[in-house]
Amino acid sequence: MEPERSARTANPDDEDFLWRLYVSTRASEVEAFGWPPEQQEAFLRMQYRARQGSYRAAFPQAEHRILLENGVPTGAMIVARDSKEIRLVDIALLPEHRNLGYGGREILDLIRQADSLAVPFRLSVLHGNPALRLYTRMGLVSKRADDMYIEMEYAPAGGGNVDPVTS
Repeated sequence: MEPERSARTANPDDEDFLWRLYVSTRASEVEAFGWPPEQQEAFLRMQYRARQGSYRAAFPQAEHRILLENGVPTGAMIVARDSKEIRLVDIALLPEHRNLGYGGREILDLIRQADSLAVPFRLSVLHGNPALRLYTRMGLVSKRADDMYIEMEYAPAGGGNVDPVTS
């Protein structure tokens, strides 16, 4: 039976989950530094707080959503919308929920929303991030890059009702 997937607005009670989710995205990278566990945690907490502050400063009106499977948090997504674009600021899933299509469905929904509003859908992705293959498959194209990130975009087709996965 297909799991029931949904999303809700994040709230202060989600902080522990959001912390665990963040650690799951960075743990192997930080473990490779060879630091003792206490130093790893201190570094990750500093990075987590900096990231949260940076996102809130750059995208103060963004939607912070918790992704759920059968009512249980499995991931989080931050989306900024304005009259010029829909921007995926961040999306992350717990390791056991990755590569199952859930994130792709959420992104496809955002692409469809952008297309219906005739605005581009945009995101930035770290060089080497495995999600780059998914974004390319979904029809996003690289617009520019710096030493760390690639800025990607899916431009609206103008007619709405486009499925970038099958188009």
